Amino acid sequence: MDTADQDQVVLNTVAFDPEHPGNQWRRFCDLLWFDEALQIWLDVSRMALNPDHLQGLAPRFEAAFAAMAALEGGAIANQDEQRMVGHYWLRNPALAPDPATSEHIAAEVERIQAFSSDQLAAGRFTDVIWIGIGGSGLGPLLMVRALGEEGRGLPLHFIDNVDPKGISRTLDALGERLRTTLVVVVSKSGSTPEPRIGMGQVRARLEQMGCNWPEQAVAVTMLGSQLDQLAASEGWLARFDMFDWVGGRTSITSAVGLLPGALIGADIEAFLEGAAAMDAATRVADLSANPAALMAAAWYVAGDGKGRRDMVVLPYRDRLEVFSRYLQQLVMESLGKRLNRQGEVAHQGIAVYGNKGSTDQHAYVQQLRDGVDNFFVTFIEALDDSTDLPELGGERPGDFLDGFLQGTRSALMEGGRQSLSITLGCFDERRLGALIALFERAVGLYAELVNINAYDQPGVEAGKKAAAAILDLQGRLESALADGQPRSLEQLAGELGCDSPEPLFWILRHRCANHAGLTVEGTWGDPAGLVFRLS
Repeated sequence: MDTADQDQVVLNTVAFDPEHPGNQWRRFCDLLWFDEALQIWLDVSRMALNPDHLQGLAPRFEAAFAAMAALEGGAIANQDEQRMVGHYWLRNPALAPDPATSEHIAAEVERIQAFSSDQLAAGRFTDVIWIGIGGSGLGPLLMVRALGEEGRGLPLHFIDNVDPKGISRTLDALGERLRTTLVVVVSKSGSTPEPRIGMGQVRARLEQMGCNWPEQAVAVTMLGSQLDQLAASEGWLARFDMFDWVGGRTSITSAVGLLPGALIGADIEAFLEGAAAMDAATRVADLSANPAALMAAAWYVAGDGKGRRDMVVLPYRDRLEVFSRYLQQLVMESLGKRLNRQGEVAHQGIAVYGNKGSTDQHAYVQQLRDGVDNFFVTFIEALDDSTDLPELGGERPGDFLDGFLQGTRSALMEGGRQSLSITLGCFDERRLGALIALFERAVGLYAELVNINAYDQPGVEAGKKAAAAILDLQGRLESALADGQPRSLEQLAGELGCDSPEPLFWILRHRCANHAGLTVEGTWGDPAGLVFRLS
């Protein structure tokens, strides 16, 4: 069927109607997208995406396709930081806007492969500690959980938070193996507090054990950043570039995802090839033939263009257990915006949650089936059950897993609930790369439909500034209390110029629980009556 014929079929398909299975079968056949080479199916027939929606959205998609082409061509996409957005170049360096960038990308991939191969062959390291936050932690975690194999490569341990108990637990679990642990520190700017603090704690523990930090440390950061300069001056084991034009939530096909993939022995070339193949499929400027466009259209219609339905992600594979967490950042950080491109209040976004099937269908499918209808489900399955598990009593685990997926999908349909399904012929590096690229492009297209910038993050920056202000306030509070005089919260707020004593209450409550020498008089249930003194 040629493109024109397919367009006509899609535009003439019947409307979404949960009460008529025959009509739904026709919709399934009309709207199904399939890629022979990738062996990936996308079914949006159980979303309320009707012919009039497709026709009405056509002009918006023409503009969206043009905007995505401009993005890939090197247009300034993040106006706040005046930078391009080039994660698509990472899996096809030939698309980069200049030969120097193309060569740099290819060289980094070769360096990652060579470094990882050398370290695995040398057998010097037994473990890896990966220190990163946000996309610098979620992307690597997805790579490890999705592609790791027992007995292959190095086990990774993550410090992706400044929880002191979490850091201690990781270091204590490694014990003496910390001496033979490779430490990778990831920070694009090199100044983000969380990885800096995590790095400091790991370094201190290693040096207490008599280890030489530079011989075990690797930096993944932007060329010339504070972290890069530190690693260069101290002669760390390796430094890998984190390009200025790659955002954290789309960095998994950069060194952020490739290095952990290579260290666990995964085929990172196949991973990149899968992403590149899906990029090509989602570059097609035709709504009916573009899987990312079909997904974006389905999201748009389901939420009335306002994100009024949540996205529930249900992958039916243990390897994709953290995929919903990965998508939370990709989707919510990209689409959750207060203002549109004209600076008008829009309050856009799509909330994402989920875990895996069939485990979690026992946890919340009851509400999905019978509760408030404010969501759509994204099912993800892989057909290949290749395993060494025997058939026992005529039962095969994979058949039951497939049955649970189909049963849940049918139960939701009976309740008039919307869902879309992504089916992978098998699950491997190539398919993971394709799956990630599919959602990246869908997010970009959806953002164009609702007229927002998917590539800035003013809310995140506001949170960082607010946290920095609190940390500054902590320091000023300690200085104020250093004279040993007792003060109430109101008195302290006046001295420090605070609009409210409330942040001081939070700071001092935590300090009293963890630091000797700070005393409090009064009852914690009566904040206004508390008096603090540093003895």
